Amino acid sequence: MVDPHRLQVFRTVVLTGSINRAAARLGYTASAVSQHVSALQRETGLTLVERRGRGIVPTSAGVAVADRAGRVLDHLADFDGAVDDLRAGRSGTMRISCFMSANRAWMPPVVAELARTYPDLRLELSMVERAGQLSGEPDLELYIAESIRGDRDPAVADGSPDGYDLEELRTEGYVVVVPSGHRLAARESIGLVELEREPWIDNDDAHGPCREIVLSACAALGFAPQYRLHAPDYTSAFDYVEQGVGITVLPRLGAIGLPDGVELRPIADTAARRRIMMRVKRSMRTHPAVLRAAELLRATARRD
Repeated sequence: MVDPHRLQVFRTVVLTGSINRAAARLGYTASAVSQHVSALQRETGLTLVERRGRGIVPTSAGVAVADRAGRVLDHLADFDGAVDDLRAGRSGTMRISCFMSANRAWMPPVVAELARTYPDLRLELSMVERAGQLSGEPDLELYIAESIRGDRDPAVADGSPDGYDLEELRTEGYVVVVPSGHRLAARESIGLVELEREPWIDNDDAHGPCREIVLSACAALGFAPQYRLHAPDYTSAFDYVEQGVGITVLPRLGAIGLPDGVELRPIADTAARRRIMMRVKRSMRTHPAVLRAAELLRATARRD
């Protein structure tokens, strides 16, 4: 492998026309420049310069090497610039995955801030519920823990060899959305068992961990929800509640954009809780845009 630094020195010799002028431009001694040229000739196995009078001139091989050296050095400069941009978060691609309610409630202002701060950064956003659902490796991922316990998630525990750092952003409760005028609408909070005979509207088409938490909490109380309708998402479920079709139970973070004809009440049962986790790829944890995204999400989770 030819030393790029020697290419730079030799190209300067050819451009300036002499060892001494190249040394003056580079801030080296003439002896040091001569040593670099001699070393480059040994590396390439070519005669790059020949003496003429009291000076030297490039051979035809030397002229060709100097010309190509210019292109190589331009590419290296472009590479160095790209690396600097990536290190500073100015370009490249950042991959984020998150679950649906976090995408609606948290991600728009976070993405807007990243777009303002890093205008050349390309963002790829994908939807997951559980950690590692995607075949690729996101740089940052928000997901719902499999367990509602306060211990580390065994699937991606901190320090595990999967290459991610893990932290819990928050634990949140569930709420029930009922039509205005419903018999429970005036209550400050509602127990799941009080909803046993209500017609339920399912709001999780993917049947992910958030739905499983509710089903497990109901099963512990000795009943299963009576689903009248399966809606594909929270927003459409709210519309059906407004029309009196039934009630719907969901995590607190998903209860945004409610229509006028419904009421929101917290679920009192402590079993109806979910843990929101964030994991950051260790190889990206010094990347400014990834650091900023994690910082924004922590702040959002604290104040939301």
